[in-house]
Amino acid sequence: QVQLVESGGGSVQPGGSLRLSCAASGIIFSGNAMGWYRQALGKQRELVARITLAGIPNYADSVKDRFTISRDNAKNTVYLQMNSLKPEDTAVYYCVASREFRALRSWETVASWGQGTQVTVSS
Repeated sequence: QVQLVESGGGSVQPGGSLRLSCAASGIIFSGNAMGWYRQALGKQRELVARITLAGIPNYADSVKDRFTISRDNAKNTVYLQMNSLKPEDTAVYYCVASREFRALRSWETVASWGQGTQVTVSS
């Protein structure tokens, strides 16, 4: 049974930082591309960042140069370091996994996802 468990969400002021973690079990972590989606209240879910099996990252334009995705295959964990946070980054963040990197481009083709963690950016 695949489990993706996110942690690290919370409330922060604009300009602040948070680091999300996602611990994976039930999958061969090193054989899966990993990523992060987010969904703000009343908005569509959007892809934030993804990372290949080899550790090559890819970002949405809205978070490029502010967010960093990384993975630790020894710990079966993927991270999302979020800096210079803005109010528009407020959303529930979901960890996702698929054996195919391209499958992470669309929520409909994501193989596995977590329950999500809330990130709130507000003064």
